[in-house]
Amino acid sequence: MNDEPDNEDSPQKSWLERLSHVLLREPHDKEELTEMLRHAAERGIIPHNALQMMEGVLSVSELQARDIMVSRSQMVVVEIDETVDEFLPRITESGHSRFPVIGENRDEVIGILLAKDLLNYDLKKEGANHAIQIDSLLRKATFIPESKRVDVLLREFRMEYNHMAIVVDEYGGVSGLISIEDILEEIVGEIEDEYDIDEEINITTHDKSHFIIKALTPIEEFNEYFKLKWSDEEFDTVGGILVKELGHLPKKGERVTLGELNFKVLQADSRRVKTLELILPEDYTS
Repeated sequence: MNDEPDNEDSPQKSWLERLSHVLLREPHDKEELTEMLRHAAERGIIPHNALQMMEGVLSVSELQARDIMVSRSQMVVVEIDETVDEFLPRITESGHSRFPVIGENRDEVIGILLAKDLLNYDLKKEGANHAIQIDSLLRKATFIPESKRVDVLLREFRMEYNHMAIVVDEYGGVSGLISIEDILEEIVGEIEDEYDIDEEINITTHDKSHFIIKALTPIEEFNEYFKLKWSDEEFDTVGGILVKELGHLPKKGERVTLGELNFKVLQADSRRVKTLELILPEDYTS
């Protein structure tokens, strides 16, 4: 009988047990802990997908709400005075389950509408426009500052069984929204594809007429790059202007033309537009 102890990399041991051997030496800071975890993944002690989630958990503790929120320009909202015919197509197309409801002051969120609360109504029935009083369905909105720590917010979401918060700036204006799904995405991570570009670069040139644009590129930066004069009074980002032009949250592959500029949505999910392709005409002059 072999009485020798199992090797720490023995397949009989779970990766958590093997990881405990690696962490016997206490790391001095978060950077050292991250390096130890990456080394463990390289040695096959822990799966790479587990490493990704661990790094996500560590990074979330350093993030604030402003870092991962859906910006105001990309929020899908319902206006308090809209009829069913007006807001239902937008709700259906977005695929969301919760929608901020804005009042007469378009920068004021007065509550949250849950899509499931509409199930009790026959929305196809004639006159349904007048049968639903949105204000009677509103849930209380939770407001948080842009500086709210994301890890603290996640804990509050879980304790209060809440799924969404409205982010406000120092003046009380709506900056965006953040959901529990947005936080979990930061932990689990996204699948990268051929359109991913450097996080620090908003505009990437492929050739003289093709560009990859982040939807969150500020209008001011876009104007300066392409020598344009788009107004940023209503929307701050390129994605916000596209959403306004289309009248809905665009899907991957959707196209829109603004003047001489042709855009194609390269990356988008059910909550936001992420990456765009800009195609300029051959005879374009800025």
